[in-house]
Amino acid sequence: MKIFSSILNLFRRQKYTNVDFKKIEAESLVNIEKLFEDFNNRTIHKILTEKIINETSDTELLQVVFDNLMEKVKLTYEIEYSTVLTWNKSRQAIYMIWLLESEVNNGGFNQFYYNSTGQFSKHIPDALNLVGANNFSNLTSKANEIYEKEHQTITKNLDDTWDGFSKSYKNNPLNNLDTKFYELYKTENLQQIQIDYIRKHIKDFIDQ
Repeated sequence: MKIFSSILNLFRRQKYTNVDFKKIEAESLVNIEKLFEDFNNRTIHKILTEKIINETSDTELLQVVFDNLMEKVKLTYEIEYSTVLTWNKSRQAIYMIWLLESEVNNGGFNQFYYNSTGQFSKHIPDALNLVGANNFSNLTSKANEIYEKEHQTITKNLDDTWDGFSKSYKNNPLNNLDTKFYELYKTENLQQIQIDYIRKHIKDFIDQ
């Protein structure tokens, strides 16, 4: 509801006295529900073709490719790492970068290393370089170096509890890199870089 509160506050500051706030909130709720419904009902391509990629818009392309890759691992999560490493480098890159972004944007590098996604950490700088995201690659390499060097300090409070995970953020040397990661989006459009890469290397992503 914070989104709606911000919208309402904006209108109040601008003194729009004839605005139907309840109508705005109701319409916003409908729009958000539709977004979730559309996402949950999206088409997932188990077989990805060149035609599908060419007909997919830039705004949907990464999701379409990642969904296809997820289909390839969803039955083998217990061997996710070895499964992903059997793919070509292009597929590996898109899959690993998606995992990195999802974790860091949600809970920082600390969460990325804590979860199973951390098993891909040593491969991700090369994956980022492959698609042309060199600044993100350099930053992730630095994060890897810090995590390896400070591993004992960073993980000392981890005990498989939420409290232990929360404590692991205190004085964590990775925290400063989170801010730098978010700021990089201003100068290096990571999503567009991946989209451009996929379009230039379509053959690497098609199943037939």
